[in-house]
Amino acid sequence: MDTTAKQAPAPDRRQSAAAYRNLIMATIGFTLTFWAWNLISPLSGEFKERLGLSSFQQSLLVAVPVLVGSLGRIPAGALTDKYGAKLMFPAVSALTIVPVLLLIPAKDSYGAMLAVGFLLGLGGTTFAIGIPLVNSWFPPSKRGLALGVFGMGMGGVALSGYFTPRIAEHSENLPFWIVAGALLVYSLLAAVLITDHPGRRVPADSLAHRLGEAGRLRVTWELSALYAIGFGGIVAFGVYLPTYLKTWYEMSPTEAGTKAAGFALVTVVFRPIGGWLSDRIHPAMVTAGALLLAALMAIVQAFEPPLDPLGTIALLCMAAGLGTASGSVFALVSQVTPQAQVGSVTGIVGAMGGLGGFVPPLVMGAIYSAKESYAIGFMLLSDLALAGAVYAYGRMRTVRREG
Repeated sequence: MDTTAKQAPAPDRRQSAAAYRNLIMATIGFTLTFWAWNLISPLSGEFKERLGLSSFQQSLLVAVPVLVGSLGRIPAGALTDKYGAKLMFPAVSALTIVPVLLLIPAKDSYGAMLAVGFLLGLGGTTFAIGIPLVNSWFPPSKRGLALGVFGMGMGGVALSGYFTPRIAEHSENLPFWIVAGALLVYSLLAAVLITDHPGRRVPADSLAHRLGEAGRLRVTWELSALYAIGFGGIVAFGVYLPTYLKTWYEMSPTEAGTKAAGFALVTVVFRPIGGWLSDRIHPAMVTAGALLLAALMAIVQAFEPPLDPLGTIALLCMAAGLGTASGSVFALVSQVTPQAQVGSVTGIVGAMGGLGGFVPPLVMGAIYSAKESYAIGFMLLSDLALAGAVYAYGRMRTVRREG
C-alpha cells in the first residue's frame, strides 16, 4: 500500500510535464506563424514607394492577410476538434512556408502581393489550434494563466515589426528566407513534441454541424464581440501603427517599426496578466476594467497629443488595456464553453477578433485620406471599448457554462 501511494503521483508529474511541453511548443509555433502573418506590414512603406500605392491601397495590402487569417480560424478550430493539434499545428506551420517564400517573386506586382497576402493569412489560423490544445491540458484553476501565456505568441507581431525591417536592410529577401527556415524547423519539431491530451473527446459529427452548434451558443457571439474589440484593437495597431507613426509623427520606417514593436510588446506582457487576474477575479470584471482603460486612452490620443511624453503614455496604456482584455476574454471562453466545442467556439471568436483588426486599418486610411486626421478613428475605438466594458460588467458576470 505504501509503495503504491508513493508511486501514484508519477502519472500526474508526467501529465504536468506534457502540459508545459505542449504549452511551450504551441506558444513558439503561434509566435513564428504570427511573425509570418505580419511580414507585409513592417515593409508596407517600402512596398508603397516601390509600387506607387495610395494610402488606401497600402492599407488594403496589410489588411488582406488579417482578413483571411481571421476567417480561416473558423475551419481551423473545428478541424482541431476533429483531428487534434498534433496534426494541425505542424501541417499549418509547414504550409505557411509557401506564401512566405512567394513574397520574394511577388514584391514587384501589387496584384501578386494581394494574392500572396491572401495565402499568407494561413499563418493567422494557428491561434484556433493552440487554444483548444492548451485548454485541454490545464485544470480550470491554471487555465487562465496558461491561455494567457500561449497568447503571448502574438508577440510575433512585435518581433516582425522590430526585426523584419532591420533584417531587410542587409538583404531585401533575407527576412523571408529566415522566417521560412524557422517555420520548417518548427514544423519538424512540432510533429514530434506536440501531443493531444489522452482524454480528448473526438467529435463524430460533421464540420458543418459542429460549427452550427457553436454558432447557436449565445456566448459565442458575446465573446466574439468582446474579443473583436480587445484583440481586434491589437491586430489593428499591429498592422497600422507603423503607418500612423510615419504619417502623423513623421518617423522613419525603422523608428516607427521600433515604436510599434514596443506597443505590441506591452500587449504581449499584459495578456498573461489578464489570464492570471482572471484565475483570481471573475474574467468579466477584468475585461470591463481593461476595456475602460483602453477607451480612456483612445480619447486622449484622439486629441493628437505630442508623442513625447503624452502620446507614448496613452498608446502604451491602451496597449496594456487591450492586452489584458485579450487574455481575460479567453479565460471567459474556457469557463462558459462546453469542452468538446472549445475548438469550434475558439475558431469563431478568434475569427471575429481578427476581423475586428481588419476593418480599422481601412477606416483609418480612408479617414486620413479624406480629413488628414486620425481623431475620428480613435474616438470610434473609444466608443466601442466603452460599450464592451459596460456589456462585460453588466451581462457577462452572470453567464454560466452551456451544455
